Amino acid sequence: MKQVNFFSEDVTFVLKNKAKLRAWIFDVIESYKKKAQTINYIFCSDEHLRKVNVEYLQHDYYTDIITFDNSETSFEIEGDMYISIDRVKENAENLLLSFETELYRVMIHGILHLIGYQDETEEGEAQMRSLESKALANLKA
Repeated sequence: MKQVNFFSEDVTFVLKNKAKLRAWIFDVIESYKKKAQTINYIFCSDEHLRKVNVEYLQHDYYTDIITFDNSETSFEIEGDMYISIDRVKENAENLLLSFETELYRVMIHGILHLIGYQDETEEGEAQMRSLESKALANLKA
């Protein structure tokens, strides 16, 4: 069932423009010829996300997003994305961006991972940044 859900784990966070964001996320997924299933965004603190990172990935460091791919086929997109609101705020300040712009970039970054893009190499990271920028431009249009 095609749906995008938004949850808060250990922070008080209210996402604005949910309907517009859902439509944008579906548009991005469909532009890659994929089918959206259940997409869950879980907004949380730095500490909560670090614990998830340690427990599930054995990485003891802070990050802005962790994406868990629950897709059963390469055609369908389904997953859970944990996003640190603390990290997004700090990144936005460091990059001189609005909080919303950085949040939306991180949100679509997770979708791109579910689609199959990786950013472990410099080339992959550059490609992801380009695709994020393209998706953000479509959101503002």
